[in-house]
Amino acid sequence: MDDKGRIVFPAAFRAALERSGESGTTLIIKKSVHGACLDLYSLDEWVKRSDRIAEGLDTELNPSHAAFWEKYNEDVYELVLDGKLGRLNIPEDLLKAAGISKEVTFAGVGYKIELWDKERRESALPDDESFRKTAAELASRQR
Repeated sequence: MDDKGRIVFPAAFRAALERSGESGTTLIIKKSVHGACLDLYSLDEWVKRSDRIAEGLDTELNPSHAAFWEKYNEDVYELVLDGKLGRLNIPEDLLKAAGISKEVTFAGVGYKIELWDKERRESALPDDESFRKTAAELASRQR
């Protein structure tokens, strides 16, 4: 991250967006629900995921659903890659929330990209034993 809070978006992820037909598109960034990182979505993917979540909510009659939806959509920002360098200007409040100060790790996680502080990412990953245990549990469900 440079001194103005801009982060270069990796070329591999830019190429993936181009392959999916979303080059030059708006990206959506927000605090992750699950961890101390930021979630980055293509606009199309954000709309698809948000619509799916909203379908299960009754925000008009259920106060806990309304509160959840408000919190879920809190601090959601639209970002656009700047020119040829492909930098993202991420809002300072999101960087602070994720503990990102200098080194950023991008992690592709299926439908989204997670942005982590390098040290936090390494400590958030499960150890080998926990990983194997979860893999075995998932395998047993598929039988």
